[in-house]
Amino acid sequence: MSNSIEGILGVSMEKIREMVDVNTIVGDAITAPDGTTVIPVSKVSFGFASGGSDLPTQSAEKFAGGAGAGVTVKPVAFIVISRDGDVKLMELGSSKPSAIEGVIEAIPGVVEKIKGFIGDKKKKDEESGDAAELNEEKSGDAE
Repeated sequence: MSNSIEGILGVSMEKIREMVDVNTIVGDAITAPDGTTVIPVSKVSFGFASGGSDLPTQSAEKFAGGAGAGVTVKPVAFIVISRDGDVKLMELGSSKPSAIEGVIEAIPGVVEKIKGFIGDKKKKDEESGDAAELNEEKSGDAE
């Protein structure tokens, strides 16, 4: 059984190595006519699973197994080198911000809502106080 699993793993890992190498992550440089060079940078994610088992039979042991892999390549940035040697990293915006980015972006709105709530509460308290004073004055006038 170990030879069969080693065979599955060996072939699978070799195929993954062919798909995922440094040229997949940092692409080939592209030079524009004005002398600017652009190098694409990608994020590569992959997963792999395999398994197998010996199946006992009356005549001989047989092996059954399988393997699977998935690879995702997502462009994340470009390294731009101008003719005069100036280097810039131009990141591509993500369509879905991370949870932390979402919280950070929401903070100003939350602060404004809290300020508004506190301001409304103070205004109501002041109006209640004014109404109470007015009632006291009216009851004092009635006596």
